[in-house]
Amino acid sequence: MTATDYLNDLNQRYLAIHRTKEDFFWETYMGISDDHDGSTQAQTAWTSFLSNAEQITAIKQQLEAADSITDPQEKQQTITGLSGWLAMFESHAIEGEKAQALKNQLIAFEAELFEKKQNHVQTFTDENGEQVEGSLPVLSSTIRTSNHEEVRQSAHQALLNLEQWLLQNGFIELIKLRNQFARSLDYATFFDYSVQKTEKMSTEQLFEILEDFEQRTRDAHLNSLENLAKEKGASALAGYNFVYSFAGNVMRDLDPYVPFSKSLRRWVESFGRLNIDYSGATLTLDLLDRKGKYPNGFCHGPIPSFYNQGEWVAAQVNFTSNAKPDQVGSGYDGINTLFHEGGHAAHFANVKMNAPCFSQEFSPTSMAYAETQSMFCDSLLTDADWLKQYALDDEGNPVPDEIIQAMINSRQPFKAYEERSILVVPYFERALYQLSDDELTPERITKLARDCEKQILGLECSPRPLMAIPHLLSDEAACAYQGYLLAHMAVYQTRAYFLEKFGYLTDNPEIGPLLAKHYWHAGNHLSHNETIVSLTGEGFNAKYLADVCNLSPEQAWEVQQKKIDSLATRERASVASLNAAIKVVDGSKELASNAISDEQMCDDFERYIVETYGR
Repeated sequence: MTATDYLNDLNQRYLAIHRTKEDFFWETYMGISDDHDGSTQAQTAWTSFLSNAEQITAIKQQLEAADSITDPQEKQQTITGLSGWLAMFESHAIEGEKAQALKNQLIAFEAELFEKKQNHVQTFTDENGEQVEGSLPVLSSTIRTSNHEEVRQSAHQALLNLEQWLLQNGFIELIKLRNQFARSLDYATFFDYSVQKTEKMSTEQLFEILEDFEQRTRDAHLNSLENLAKEKGASALAGYNFVYSFAGNVMRDLDPYVPFSKSLRRWVESFGRLNIDYSGATLTLDLLDRKGKYPNGFCHGPIPSFYNQGEWVAAQVNFTSNAKPDQVGSGYDGINTLFHEGGHAAHFANVKMNAPCFSQEFSPTSMAYAETQSMFCDSLLTDADWLKQYALDDEGNPVPDEIIQAMINSRQPFKAYEERSILVVPYFERALYQLSDDELTPERITKLARDCEKQILGLECSPRPLMAIPHLLSDEAACAYQGYLLAHMAVYQTRAYFLEKFGYLTDNPEIGPLLAKHYWHAGNHLSHNETIVSLTGEGFNAKYLADVCNLSPEQAWEVQQKKIDSLATRERASVASLNAAIKVVDGSKELASNAISDEQMCDDFERYIVETYGR
């Protein structure tokens, strides 16, 4: 078998294992199937394939053989593909039988805990004094928007109860097992192992960046807490009041302009005007909350995009949100998730390399790199020119300036808090995994969580208590949350570059092709930093995000007013096709598809949501 044949064969072997795992993942996470054993077996087969250290030796031999390929183009292509696989195997390979056995144990343990948590019912007391079930998104939305303090407190208490339930039902054993696994690979802690694997940096290097950001934003954050307490009383700083006290009313005022029923249409039109092209991908969207469904939006790809021996293989990508269309705030949340996960899907549908290893979300794809793509897209939703074009009431009137200004006045003072609420997670996880097995008690861990929240957030308890964040339990997402903050830094650097170059972002048809060329086409063949340099000409820089966090509300409104004024100076781009086959489902039920047209799909979706939920 030649080196080129080996590459082509490896591509096909991987695709079969990957597809099986992803199909199980989708069905169990969507609550369609309860075959957790089948899912565990498929996950184990995938992990075993990638973590087999013998693959590294085999690929190195094939790379040597590829050196003697006479056709220069075939030689270069084969070496590129094999090098991509080498990077993937090196980031997953688990050398030694002990480490392999521990990894398999971890997968089985996580699946068991996941199933237990899925069946664990969380309840809170609603405004009628009745006990009602609430998923994580419902509880979070209630804490943010309910006008009744006792309802917010009850929803927040449900999150605190979830923390204690986890501490009694396997979370502590999971931490011990993860640390044991990391130590078998010569890492001091699982946190060290995970940071090296996800971002290719040491914990020390990561915290140099995080501590720099913490210092740059500390004063702005503490001032905002002080001002809120002065204005609304010390009780505004309670975990169940804090977010409501600066977000509740404005989101209520915005609500009529962003009904969930219109969210699919807004996404199709906005991405179309940005000229984002999905390169023939098949997209499945599961957008509504329901019992048994994973409580957080996500995107994954059963078929990664790549060129198979010169022939384009279009991606298959699924993504989700947890919308409750009849709940205040769900329309804006829903469109946020559509833009976020739709950004991931655009990235994974546009990797134009010659092996599937370049276009999947697992290591060596940096989480920060992947999140930069999605967060750039959802960042547009806070731009005043986007809101003026897309946030329209039932009569087609755009959201008034006063509401946009009120959004800025309520959110801008807490922009530093928003970013620091991401920052607190790595501070907690680093300290958590540094505890010895003897120190890992429910009391000690709970105290550590509250101490970290106090240190970074300045609050006695976070509105979203640390252990209620689902990422902490999940294999790929554990100890990777800082990727969101690193991504935000890259997003604001990217935005600054486009604003400097074009003067605007909303509906700018130049943006899609530039993102595709510099950020998406090479996939994980380039590092996160290399993609940023490719587009902006400058390396990774945290300054742009810190600068935005430190703007006063007056300065931030001035920036947005200029965006509104600039709408009059440009012609609106037409909606280009997304070049994707799209269907919207609710579990195993299909709600709409663009088999006939995007217009038909949006009409069908809108009709279903209005008939079922009212708006």
